[in-house]
Amino acid sequence: MDYTIKIGGAAGQGIETISGILTRLLARAGYHVFSHQDYESRVRGGHNFFQIRFSDTQVAASRDFVDIVVALDRASIALHETELTKDGIIVYDSATLNEKHGGPRFLDVPFNDLAVRRGGNKIMSNVVATGAVMGMLGLSIELLFAAIRDSFGRKGEEVIKANIEAARAGHEHAVTECLQCSFTAATQGSPKMLIAGNDAIGFGALASGCKFYAAYPMTPSTGILNYVAGKAREYGLVVEQAEDEVAAINMAIGASFGGVRAMTGTSGGGFALMVEGLSLAGMTETPVVIALAQRPGPATGLPTRTEQADLFLALFAGHGEFPRVIFAPGSPEQAFFLTHKAFDLAEKYQIPAFVLTDQYLADSEWTYDGFDLSKLRYTDYRLRGDAVADPRAYKRHAFTADGVSPLAAPGLGPYLVVTDSDEHDEEGHLIEDAETRRRMVEKRLLAKLPLIQAEMEPPRLYGAENPEVVVAGWGSTYGPLKEAVEVLRKRKRIAMLHFSEVYPLPLAKKLDWLGLLKGARRTLCVENNALGKFASLVRMETGYDFDRHIHRYDGRPYTVETLVREIDGHIG
Repeated sequence: MDYTIKIGGAAGQGIETISGILTRLLARAGYHVFSHQDYESRVRGGHNFFQIRFSDTQVAASRDFVDIVVALDRASIALHETELTKDGIIVYDSATLNEKHGGPRFLDVPFNDLAVRRGGNKIMSNVVATGAVMGMLGLSIELLFAAIRDSFGRKGEEVIKANIEAARAGHEHAVTECLQCSFTAATQGSPKMLIAGNDAIGFGALASGCKFYAAYPMTPSTGILNYVAGKAREYGLVVEQAEDEVAAINMAIGASFGGVRAMTGTSGGGFALMVEGLSLAGMTETPVVIALAQRPGPATGLPTRTEQADLFLALFAGHGEFPRVIFAPGSPEQAFFLTHKAFDLAEKYQIPAFVLTDQYLADSEWTYDGFDLSKLRYTDYRLRGDAVADPRAYKRHAFTADGVSPLAAPGLGPYLVVTDSDEHDEEGHLIEDAETRRRMVEKRLLAKLPLIQAEMEPPRLYGAENPEVVVAGWGSTYGPLKEAVEVLRKRKRIAMLHFSEVYPLPLAKKLDWLGLLKGARRTLCVENNALGKFASLVRMETGYDFDRHIHRYDGRPYTVETLVREIDGHIG
């Protein structure tokens, strides 16, 4: 069983109300769920949609074909009718759209009329639509009632009862009128956790002991800010909506210098403003975690669409040379654990650490049985209290064999903490001499880099053993890649290499990924950008060049079917 529902309409029509309730109740029913959004940058108007895929087996990407379209506007019918499966149906309100469609592919449900007659207000028309979808699928209406109680619990019993009646009306209408409906979706069992990419990053920050988060809202990173702000009181976190991105990164650096784990988040244009602050963190060796949510540029570009074009921005931003790590999760689970690892490595090596995401991953929702929190490891790398035997001998930037100097914070012990944005000596005072400069660069950069690279985990290998074809990708391409390989491996010896720990590139000790690529008959690199940023990074660092490249740069993500066709076209 594998069904897809698409809710389409203009901004402000309640698309998120229907989709939000549906995804939650499907997860509660025990289904595996994957959802993604497609929306314009207009506050109201324009055509948007929310696509939900649910199955009795794991799903990790969207598909081209749709079983049920909930059409809240005319554009939804015009744009998505051709996407219907053989038994697919469009559910709509002819009175609202002022047009009537006949035939077995349409179900006319009077959303507004039923909302007024049974709920008392047409504002509940979206709940009627949700009830109708439940009836079409053959799902128990009790699941929807429970979701309504969760969603509207704070609004009082009268509001809950009215919405339940509206939902019941939609459900009854679909059960009675949709004689052509052949969907069967029985409740699966144990409820599952439903989580989006942005929320997983925020959750990972909380689980890592983050105590300060500063950001200026910018799509698609704003969800992280919203998540941590909603948990701030419960977890003792200070959240600051800064006046701009320059202030945000400097606040985070200041908080980290003051002794707490700190983070900031932004998107491409906002990060451009953070670059001077990034170099400040590099020179002062101040740990900071940066969530960089990519979106299509240049400039404002397509602010609500998706792309993977900012890898080099994260890799090369900043003046001068200093180490950094870049993680690019491909799922919310990876986002959670890699955010945790970003905090750990940032503190351990006193460097900036990036969590690179994009709109597709940021907004998509996945289901899990839960995250294994026993994998989390918290180490406090800072000197506190009387950790230094002789406080007078403390040197913030002391030369050490591994390049990592003792990390203390002002006021947390009986020692003087000094640093400077100018080049400095071991104590942190500015210098001009060549010898100290040379030794500081070697300590700050060259000594740390090999140690950092040794911490990077290899890419995930999935598919055939001894593959003839290897398809590589990074970041949010994980889900479509994995499912495309599942389809193609039935007739090809094909495997996937997915990189989520992107820079420094992982060594070959745990997995000889470079040897795997060199031994394959055909290799492809799949990216959501025009120039193949990751393929260029691999060539730059290893000398290896992929045989073929698959690029998408229209602001949309890959679906399973489109990626299967693309790969098939290259490997024959």
